[in-house]
Amino acid sequence: MSVMQGKRAFLEQLVADGVEYIFGNPGTTEQAFQDLLQEFPQITYVLCLHEGVAVSMADAFARATGRPAVVQLHIAPGLGNAMGMIYNAWAAHSPLIVYVGQSATSALIQEPLLYGDLVGMARPVTKWAVQVDHALDIPQTVRRAMSVAMQVPRGPVVIALPIDVMEEEADVEICASSLPVGRMFPDPALLDEAAEILASAKSPLVIAGDGVSLCNAQESVARLAEQLGAPIWLGYSTEVNVDPEHPLLVGSLPNTSIFAPKVAEDLLAQHDVVLVVGSPVFRFIFPKPGSPIPTGLKVVQVDLDAAEIGKNFSGVFGIHADTNLAIQGLVQRLESVNIVGAAERSLAVAEQTKRARAAKLTADDGLPLSTVGGIPVPLAMREIAAAIPPNAAIFEEAMTSAPSFNRYVKVRADNYFRARGGGIGPGIPGAVGLKLARPDQPVIGVVSDGSGMYSITALWTAAHHQVPVVWVVMNNGGYRILRDNLVEYLGPKSTERQFVELELDDPELHFDQLANVFGVHGERVTVLEEIGPAIARALALGRPAVVDVVVSKEF
Repeated sequence: MSVMQGKRAFLEQLVADGVEYIFGNPGTTEQAFQDLLQEFPQITYVLCLHEGVAVSMADAFARATGRPAVVQLHIAPGLGNAMGMIYNAWAAHSPLIVYVGQSATSALIQEPLLYGDLVGMARPVTKWAVQVDHALDIPQTVRRAMSVAMQVPRGPVVIALPIDVMEEEADVEICASSLPVGRMFPDPALLDEAAEILASAKSPLVIAGDGVSLCNAQESVARLAEQLGAPIWLGYSTEVNVDPEHPLLVGSLPNTSIFAPKVAEDLLAQHDVVLVVGSPVFRFIFPKPGSPIPTGLKVVQVDLDAAEIGKNFSGVFGIHADTNLAIQGLVQRLESVNIVGAAERSLAVAEQTKRARAAKLTADDGLPLSTVGGIPVPLAMREIAAAIPPNAAIFEEAMTSAPSFNRYVKVRADNYFRARGGGIGPGIPGAVGLKLARPDQPVIGVVSDGSGMYSITALWTAAHHQVPVVWVVMNNGGYRILRDNLVEYLGPKSTERQFVELELDDPELHFDQLANVFGVHGERVTVLEEIGPAIARALALGRPAVVDVVVSKEF
């Protein structure tokens, strides 16, 4: 036990937990903390110019390291600015420790300027939100926050620390947090029953989500699909949950389309048994009342997140366990079973997938090299893919360009990260957080123009801290995803309507010039053949760089 001020206890506890970076945007209620940072050179404060940027960087850092990342925000307006990206972390189960400065406890009754109910604001999008009113409790609260953030399902925690509590002295204990360890084993009896259901399937289907990556179950899921002769679809998926080149991987279930539930219904109607691994059943932006699960379809759901099992629809056979251990158990049980028709199904799905992939590439071959208004996206992505180093880590928020990206870029588990949660803007800062987590790897950010503008100030942070990320911006001069959604919403009537304020071309966005303003190298590319050389030049610089690729509005 040692007597020290709350601010020192807070930082000493972070040091005890091995924290190397704090991502933040400072304010007046954090002055005690900010002043003391100079005495802790083992911690780097990553200065961000917007709170959402700080959270996005921390989110990517946490995902890439598998450890809690620490964020500092400024009282109610700062927390408010960050809420969209905290929502992303909450939806995506990223372990964050978010410290928010608060007014002095003696003045809270007066509701001073900037004051807010920080706990009430944060509670809907966090696993735990708490205000600490005694310096004695600061280290213990941080240790508990670390544990809560890492407990499955992982997620963000908010700690509100009043400025007078940070100055108060107390006799405190500093020691490393006890983080949850171990794996949740599946019930053998449930595995037996699930194996029987799967073995009896005449037309099985596998749906994989991010819970697969969380437990490193990619190979196990692929092996089980091969045993069953089942096509694999990706559910809510932002990680590499199945090898993108696996012959049984057919595609991704849509979730943004207003017709997504109908697409899911039509797919499920073709099968008699579906195995859902580490994915919600089902998550759509535009769900409709009722269940998309056809009568008679058997659903087996395996997830480490108990809350997702049978969450929205009845009749689900659930196994709450580590997804890798559960799927390995099913694989072992099915190895000695003669699954009728599995080999034939596997061959048929593989042939169908091979033809579909080849057709997409052939269609791209027929695209003109240039169009009025920009380079065709598929051809641009082909060039980008060829220029990305094989050992690169990638953070992608390419929005409508993402299907072309996935067609050409060879991604690997643990080296590819997508924006997730639904709130747009983490693409540019996410690449910075990823690079800080992976200093020995080249890091490429592939982002779209609309979402990139949400967090453009992250470029300054990269320049300020000399974080050598290369971003490739797919600049189509508009919110194409909204145009596409509006066309789908209106149907044939869309030809009679205008797109109101969905264009970003008056004035044009020049990301090369924006990069230069923030101290980052910028280069604009309007010719297909110049994409690869521009990326190579950017990588060779060894400092932050932006390649602004002008692409067509039409695909």
